[in-house]
Amino acid sequence: MASQFGKVSLRNRVAPWFAGFDGPLAFAVFMLACAGLLTMYSSGYDHGTRFEDHGRNMLIAATIMFVVAQVPPQRLMALAVPLYVVGVTLLIAVALFGITKKGAQRWINIGITLQPSEILKIAMPLMLAWWFQKREGQLRPLDFVVAGVLLAVPVGLIMKQPDLGTSLLVLAAGIAVIFFAGMSWKLVIPPVVIGLVGVALLVVLEPKLCADGMRWVVLHDYQQQRICTLLDPSRDPLGKGFHIIQGMIAIGSGGVFGMGFMQGTQTHLEFIPERTTDFIFAAYSEEFGLLGNLFLIGAFIFLVLRGLTIALEAPTLFSRLLAGAVTMIFFTYAFVNMGMVSGILPVVGVPLPFISYGGTAMVTLGLALGILMSISNSKRLVQS
Repeated sequence: MASQFGKVSLRNRVAPWFAGFDGPLAFAVFMLACAGLLTMYSSGYDHGTRFEDHGRNMLIAATIMFVVAQVPPQRLMALAVPLYVVGVTLLIAVALFGITKKGAQRWINIGITLQPSEILKIAMPLMLAWWFQKREGQLRPLDFVVAGVLLAVPVGLIMKQPDLGTSLLVLAAGIAVIFFAGMSWKLVIPPVVIGLVGVALLVVLEPKLCADGMRWVVLHDYQQQRICTLLDPSRDPLGKGFHIIQGMIAIGSGGVFGMGFMQGTQTHLEFIPERTTDFIFAAYSEEFGLLGNLFLIGAFIFLVLRGLTIALEAPTLFSRLLAGAVTMIFFTYAFVNMGMVSGILPVVGVPLPFISYGGTAMVTLGLALGILMSISNSKRLVQS
């Protein structure tokens, strides 16, 4: 009897720790994690301990998610300004005396080697959500201008490193907060129209703009080369265009049903560069085909819709803005990675969530999921 009472008591003590877990969100992440482990086992079988390390990174991310899910949004809000200030300060330190690897100055040694730009993926939406929460009910155009400046400073510092992929993710998270805070469509439409016109001009003028010796003032050389390669990968099929060409071949060779688990020829004959990291979607597509891609895209859509639902039901403006921005981080990760592997976007260093190998990105994703879980739990507590 006492033993039985003890078991019930233990369950009652443990249950509150799991009460904050959002079931549908956890299910979507579980399905994506299973797909990631399967793909990593196949594509990384000859990469030493990639599969084991990927599983370890997932466990670390799950632990972070579990811990952050217990933190109320009010406490997360208190971290917004300090985390943003620390992140920007470290970015300035990187610009002054950072460590350079492969032509990019992105790291700093403060006892450990750190990439401060990763901090801003979470610190940026936290800061902007805090800013708009403080001005709830009295928003003026000037408040959006200040928010734009808060966003532009870290994005500019990250682009200068240069790190186009991370700057794009930070920019997307910041713009999501500003848009969800109530930015007028009149301010959104003009940049979109200008961007579409710019893309059209790039396509039309590609032979002249990408001619040898042509230098674009606003972009680094490697960024210019990536755009030109996207427009015409065949201009350098064994060099800069190799990634895109092999990725498209792998996706196409998968057909409807795929070549089967561990049967991908492009993958296992090592034609796909970075097949366990940025281009793992090509390896997945080759082995699981169109049906596998539809499953993966469906899982990401479900995750994004669930995140937006949590945002809509959040009890405070801060929680709504933060949940919306964090959700858009997942969307941006998935959209940009699949787009670049498929040849519709330039190649940038953006991993596919839960599928690509990478400890830092996995930790960021675990933190983002924990924030969503925390906000979902706060909604339940308010309703009860």
